[in-house]
Amino acid sequence: MFEKLQRLGKAFMIPIAVLPIAGLMLGIGAAFTNPVMVETYGLTGILGDGTILYYILSTMSAIGNIVFSNLPLIFAVGIASGLALQEKGAAGLSASIAFLVMHVIISTILGFLGHTPETTTVDYFMSKGMNSVEATQQASVYGYELGIFTVRIGVLGGIIVGLLVAFLANKYYDKKLPDALSFFSGVRYIPIVSVLSISVVGVIIPFVWPYIQIAISTFSEFFGRTGPIGMFFYGFFMRILNIFGLHHAIYPLFWYTPLGGEMEVAGKVVQGGQSIFFAQLADPTTTKFSAEATKYFTGGYLPMMFGLPAAALAMYRTADTKNKKVVGGILFSAALTSFVTGITEPIEFTFLFVAPVLYGIHAILEGLSYAILYALHVAVGVTFSRGIIDFTLFGLLQGNDKTNYVWILILGIPTAIIYYYIFKILILKFNLKTPGRGEDSENKLYTKKDALLKDVEVEDVIAALGGRDNLVEVDACITRLRVTVKDISKVADDSVWKGDLKAKGVFKRGSGVQVVYGALAEILKNEINKIR
Repeated sequence: MFEKLQRLGKAFMIPIAVLPIAGLMLGIGAAFTNPVMVETYGLTGILGDGTILYYILSTMSAIGNIVFSNLPLIFAVGIASGLALQEKGAAGLSASIAFLVMHVIISTILGFLGHTPETTTVDYFMSKGMNSVEATQQASVYGYELGIFTVRIGVLGGIIVGLLVAFLANKYYDKKLPDALSFFSGVRYIPIVSVLSISVVGVIIPFVWPYIQIAISTFSEFFGRTGPIGMFFYGFFMRILNIFGLHHAIYPLFWYTPLGGEMEVAGKVVQGGQSIFFAQLADPTTTKFSAEATKYFTGGYLPMMFGLPAAALAMYRTADTKNKKVVGGILFSAALTSFVTGITEPIEFTFLFVAPVLYGIHAILEGLSYAILYALHVAVGVTFSRGIIDFTLFGLLQGNDKTNYVWILILGIPTAIIYYYIFKILILKFNLKTPGRGEDSENKLYTKKDALLKDVEVEDVIAALGGRDNLVEVDACITRLRVTVKDISKVADDSVWKGDLKAKGVFKRGSGVQVVYGALAEILKNEINKIR
């Protein structure tokens, strides 16, 4: 299960990787073409309708918007190609074809059942005796995908297609057919079997999805009714799952599927927290962003922009005097990374393995941040992470009336103070070996050059993984080397990884191995794959 979730999380990151740039383009374009902002700051002559900048920014907004409007197809192709072990291109193409076929079949079956755009409106269901709530819930089951009238399965449909096609691609990429049909053997068989299989799924979905949709909506409403308490546990467990890299397999379900809620924006029903935010961002008539949609990510701003930089300061202040000059630069760069970009691993992994209690405190504080900002109806969006860049684009530039961003600034200083004193007190009281404390402490961050040419030999890493013959798949995320091996017993003990190999930590489950190397993970992956 660990290995499968690891690979699924990696596959999710492929389509998600395109969203930050799309979000930035949409954020900049929408912010600087918003008539209210243009008129408020007297920028009509520069950014008003008809100016060159207006056309450029409008185009940027349109580019970003088209990405978020077609997330189901993007996820289908991305997941299929990401999970395919062989013939990734064929898997991606087959997924795009299967996605279209699935929705066409669904549309055809709906027609047979008498469900058309005219017979699935709120007014129609109310005319059949339903009350407004029941009619709205029933009408939300149906919608359009790429112009096809279908059930509103959204990104979840893309995930289903991607998983199915990846499974078929891995099973049949080398399929041999009889001589008379040999042309369709191997890679050419993947789209054929994908279309046939997804056709069965397409026939089933119209009969079961209305019940699944209502069940998901009911669960989402229940989760929403838990209020700040529910958001505390969401934020807490997401931070804990981050240790194992499994959060990538969970949060997309809340960001892009009905689990994250549904909302009508500009006449179109949108599913998932981040999808709703960016739909509202692209809609000039939106006067206030939905805190119900942004509750699954806004809570990260306080720990990422204020809390962890303060924790880095506490680690610096508690370092041995002789080491402060060395660790000061390390911790400052890690704190700056967290504040500017929202990428927290450089700080978190400096204390996770030497002082896990600090990480537990950090997870609790992050859960509280999610709960408090949700209770205050703060609705600041996010592309990938929660640093000053996203805060500026989706908070400051959008205005406090739309986002309530001012609460992040108000609570930022108290958050920093709490992190600073909790970390400082615990480090001193329990003599925790954070950077710069003790004779054997780590007093530097390893650069890519150091890791590859000096401190870590690629051949030693391969040997620690059981040798070339033991490697099945080698990949990486932002901070972790992710490897699937044939025999987990051949993988070296933790002491080897944390000793000569300079790893921050290692996790082993089933046939999956994760080694925490920070920014070195991607480089090590590439070097191993070159010589394996």
